Amino acid sequence: MRFSVFSNALVAVLVGFGGSVAIVLAGIRAVGASPAETASWITALCLAMAVTSPVLSILHRMPIVTAWSTPGAALIGATMVAGAPTIGIEAAVGAFLLAAALIVLSAAVKPLADAIAKIPTAVAAAMLAGVLIGFSIGVFDAAAGDPLLVLPLVGVFLVVRLFSATWAVLAVIAAGVAWALVLGRVAPLDGDLTVATLVLIRPEFDPAVLIGLGVPLFLVSMASQNLPGFAVLSAAGYTPPARSALAVTGMASLLTAPFGAHTTTLAAITASLCTGPDTHPDPAQRWKAGLFYGAGYLILAGVGVTLVAAFAALPSAVIVTVAGLALVGPLMGSLSAALAPEETRFAAVLTLVATASGLSLFGIGSAFWGLALGLLVLGLDALARKAKAS
Repeated sequence: MRFSVFSNALVAVLVGFGGSVAIVLAGIRAVGASPAETASWITALCLAMAVTSPVLSILHRMPIVTAWSTPGAALIGATMVAGAPTIGIEAAVGAFLLAAALIVLSAAVKPLADAIAKIPTAVAAAMLAGVLIGFSIGVFDAAAGDPLLVLPLVGVFLVVRLFSATWAVLAVIAAGVAWALVLGRVAPLDGDLTVATLVLIRPEFDPAVLIGLGVPLFLVSMASQNLPGFAVLSAAGYTPPARSALAVTGMASLLTAPFGAHTTTLAAITASLCTGPDTHPDPAQRWKAGLFYGAGYLILAGVGVTLVAAFAALPSAVIVTVAGLALVGPLMGSLSAALAPEETRFAAVLTLVATASGLSLFGIGSAFWGLALGLLVLGLDALARKAKAS
């Protein structure tokens, strides 16, 4: 047992929670959740990770850590139009249940997981980029409206990332709190958000929301977190237990969705903090990091709502800035993956712009239509090549 097993797990918890909670809050606001439902959403997510990470780590003797789906939260946040929710919390919960059921089905039916894996990476990445780009653009929209508050935070981010991209977002959070206090822009804490609670939310199964949010939520959770999570484990020399991991995280998502939580997935970026030799030189001993990681989220299940209340007291421009800057790295990665292969670049660009446009047809959101358009273009290109060859 080494101290690094504990310390690396703790850093992973801090980076995972602090670096993306603003994105989750944006998703929560997008569906008009009440303070009690917000508390339930955050508490249920933390409990899911507190249970699934130790269970998978003990079961497989690997450092398998889980996370909430940050791209999924960004997808939910992107459903807001002109600053107003277009999907209610009840319909969103219905979509969360569908996404969770599809993850469980992927574990039970191998061909389904294989079919998801066969979606061209460029198109899946382009859909994600289309979802994320609005958040990063929002930073500069916020800067135009409140330059005194926002521009210093952008400066902090640019300077700190020269030394550590991992800590840059946490530095922006700290600077945002301090600067808002200096400017006298922090509101009183909302007492309704200081107690960890679980609130049962009755789901509504709106076909348009199921297709427009539930299916894309499943796809981005699989393509942007579960598959990269498997890749992180493989890079560290482990054989990922794919079906077991999908079954555990899918069941956790099913159980927590009625309390407002969106999907629980494998961690990707934060997982690398627990899987490498810095955690323990012996790969067979690194699984213990999953226990401390789970303990960290168990603590956050009790106090995380208080931290969320503190976020809620900050000016909205700070939240927008933190979320947008936190997503610059994932946006850069998804753009790179989307535009790198020349043979799929046209389809990827159309997917990106259609998703980013906010297009809504028949009540179905742009993420679905962007993906559908990209796959249609790839299919037409394949038919054209086949016709030329014959």
